[in-house]
Amino acid sequence: MTPPTSAATVFGDRLPLAERLANWLTGPGITRGLLGPREAELIWERHLLNGVDIAPLIPSGSVVVDLGSGAGLPGLPLLLARPDLHLVLVEPKQRRVDFLEEVCADLALPARVVRARATAAGLILLPEGAEGSELPAADVVTARAVAPLAELGKWAAALLRPGGRLLAVKGASAGDELDRDRGVLEGLGFQPPEVLHFVAAGERAGTASQLTTTVIAVTWGDVSRET
Repeated sequence: MTPPTSAATVFGDRLPLAERLANWLTGPGITRGLLGPREAELIWERHLLNGVDIAPLIPSGSVVVDLGSGAGLPGLPLLLARPDLHLVLVEPKQRRVDFLEEVCADLALPARVVRARATAAGLILLPEGAEGSELPAADVVTARAVAPLAELGKWAAALLRPGGRLLAVKGASAGDELDRDRGVLEGLGFQPPEVLHFVAAGERAGTASQLTTTVIAVTWGDVSRET
């Protein structure tokens, strides 16, 4: 699918790489079951541009840990738009890890792919008992449609440095979810949350279209200790 005009602004001279990522997602990504077949016509506005909405919330040079990366969303579009980031893609399923490694190799993206399960005690490498080098403390943890906010908070708290942020990409029910899980986040040491709304403009079937992305942003720990 031809990228919308807004994609050139978002990705700049890396737009050809974004187009190759779109081809991966709408080709092998669909045939391998990582995305549904109906997602192809929305690949730019729902998946690629959607993933970059959170870029202004991430400081330059940040270590970003993307939990439950799946097909690499939002991590890979984010890295294309922000090559200054140090991206770690965390995914428990081997077939998805294989896909991520193939895409990163083809696009020459320096993301680190880790097969692991997120827990409140930190990442558990898979298969059980696997060994690997430890991750640096995360400046930002991202997650999109992975788990309820309370669970994400538990997982993120084990990975973030003090002053780091969880950016949870959510849907229309984000407000209700936040009301339900606010107490859990506070108990984990998170600061009061922000609910942010972004509109991704795209072009579909010859007409303009818009999708709204809701992000719950919460800072963990004592911000006075932020380095």
